[in-house]
Amino acid sequence: MSIGFGVFVPQGWRMDLVEIADPVEQYEAMTAVAKRADAGPWDSIWVYDHFHTVPEPTINTTFEAWTVSSTLARDTSRVNIGQMVGCNGYRHPALYAKIASTVDVASHGRLYAGLGAGWYEHEWKAYGYEWAEVPQRMAAFREAVEIVHKMWTEERPVFAGKHYRIDEPINEPKGVRKPHPSFWLGGGGEKVTLKLVAKYADGANFGGGDPEIIRQKAAVLRAHCDTLGRDYDRIKKSTTLHLDLTESTGQTIAKVEQAVEAGADYVIVYIPRVAYDHEPLLRFAEEIIPQFT
Repeated sequence: MSIGFGVFVPQGWRMDLVEIADPVEQYEAMTAVAKRADAGPWDSIWVYDHFHTVPEPTINTTFEAWTVSSTLARDTSRVNIGQMVGCNGYRHPALYAKIASTVDVASHGRLYAGLGAGWYEHEWKAYGYEWAEVPQRMAAFREAVEIVHKMWTEERPVFAGKHYRIDEPINEPKGVRKPHPSFWLGGGGEKVTLKLVAKYADGANFGGGDPEIIRQKAAVLRAHCDTLGRDYDRIKKSTTLHLDLTESTGQTIAKVEQAVEAGADYVIVYIPRVAYDHEPLLRFAEEIIPQFT
């Protein structure tokens, strides 16, 4: 089985641009990583949808996810471009669908449109979004996923739910990739999120690299697919791996092998300090990716 690989670009959220003072130089450092990945053999580049840094909010750069996605779409020519994942609370789902359709066209069909329920409470409140507890956020997320799918597949969609409503919005163009932009859902919730993945998504992200969690979530997703009559193998099952720069190539390969054995068929890598040093990015591409493709 061939495994797909993606890599996060340094966007600032993880304090990964703080050693560069000028914001223009920060943006160019991010773009330079994207261009390196575009040269191959990476399948995709990824950004986070956050406004404030982690592990705590600081007065430091965090570039906005969809703006970054649109510019990187024009600065690259081959790699797919995704968000891990778009926060549902930050954009009405009809607007999200419109933005994603536009970026899919700008990238000539290379968008991996990510969406999740959201979790960073401080950020929500700071930006004036109404914070809700998990049940309410998940209920809104369920409605949002259905609306996005309708916006991409129907000419005059209608939806009336508890959290959202749309009344025949026109979304043209709907995108380039057929039958619609590639839709990725983040999160491992077994009753809501994974059921939505089985019904609507082209890709999922869960497990955080932990083989036991990957194995459990993959089994739940397969069961949902069986119930709904969906082909499980047509959904990309991704997990995120944080590269430890002190480990050997063999140790990293072993971690990827464990994730794959557990059920992942796509690995998205975060590489510390890649804004300042491309060597680990290039070494991963040369020594690890060919072992799985």
